[in-house]
Amino acid sequence: MDLATRRRRTALFLFFLIPGLSISSWVTRTPDIRDQLDVSTAQMGIVLFGLSVGSMIGILGSGTLVARFGTRPVMGVATVLIIASMAVIGGGTMLSSAPATTAGLFLFGAGMGGGEVAINIDGADVERITGRTVLPTLHGFFSLGTVVGAAFGILCTAVSWPVQWHLTGMAAVTAVMFAYAFRAIPHAVGKTRGEGGSRPDAGAAPAESRVWKDPRLLLIGGVILAMALAEGSANDWLPLLMVDGHGMDPALGSAVYTGFAAAMTIGRFAGGLLIDRIGRAPVVRASAVCATLGISVVVFADSAVLAGAAVLLWGLGASLGFPVTLSAAGDSGPDSAARVSLVAMIGYVAFLVGPPCLGFLGEHYGLRVAMVVVLAFTAVAIVLAPAVGKRSTTASPATEPAARP
Repeated sequence: MDLATRRRRTALFLFFLIPGLSISSWVTRTPDIRDQLDVSTAQMGIVLFGLSVGSMIGILGSGTLVARFGTRPVMGVATVLIIASMAVIGGGTMLSSAPATTAGLFLFGAGMGGGEVAINIDGADVERITGRTVLPTLHGFFSLGTVVGAAFGILCTAVSWPVQWHLTGMAAVTAVMFAYAFRAIPHAVGKTRGEGGSRPDAGAAPAESRVWKDPRLLLIGGVILAMALAEGSANDWLPLLMVDGHGMDPALGSAVYTGFAAAMTIGRFAGGLLIDRIGRAPVVRASAVCATLGISVVVFADSAVLAGAAVLLWGLGASLGFPVTLSAAGDSGPDSAARVSLVAMIGYVAFLVGPPCLGFLGEHYGLRVAMVVVLAFTAVAIVLAPAVGKRSTTASPATEPAARP
């Protein structure tokens, strides 16, 4: 691997680390944010709806923007939005303003939804160039960011450090990371339109329409929908689930979330070895089983200790769903970038839009009961897991490296 590619890979690690640090910073403070805003669980779901709206705009626009401008500018603008969102969420909390906090979450969603699709396309391109597994490790850095951010969030919660100063400080740290990483990302990756941008290159539009009609790709999309929902629901609700559903204090609830993030990190960094040994489909099926068991215990067990331990199973189970299904999407046929973009879009819809919907269920039935929806989806993923296996036909030279798990 040449120096430029190594720097690019390191930059992609940072581009995944930044949203991980950011999301865990405000997730671990959600009990404090809710109390300072003085809102109910349902009203907190409305606040989180800003995240949903922003994410939908980012997700729906990301493919077109990458095709027109390439991954670099899309990643840059999206990451700036994530960094800015931390300061806005902190300011909204300081002012006890639910609209301002919602606006901050809107910025975060737009950055997360728009940028992560571009980063995954760029990561798949690095896999193609190097012939090495990259995507699980990239997502491992996201999980590593959630662990570090959550640990710091626990400390801030324990010492009652103001939310606004916590999140503003995180914005400053991630801004420095972004300034370093952005220089290493090349231009024009993922760009499929001419300099004038008046029309797609030949065959691009038909390719985009064909991927929607691929039954196997849609099954892969079903897997990522379920597994991303399992991950996203924990990222948004796990501290409150432990506090409201199992009677833990806020600091302990944040600690349980840190355990979830640590399990995700371990699963993703170790996932490449497991995939190389037993294959993608068995690993995804085992992951779905693990997540289903963990969520079942959290929902139905009355013991807070048992529920906290089961969160580790939940985290291990959810860890490989997203990156492995993206690799499977690239391996499912021609036009790898369009396939990765489609499946990533499905995943981020579940990751960012599903959890706010759970808030409305949680208001009426409790968060533990709301998680039964997530449980049902992961159970379906067990059945759909064979779809992520290797194709029986030989991949084309253009897509083969990106198809590796």
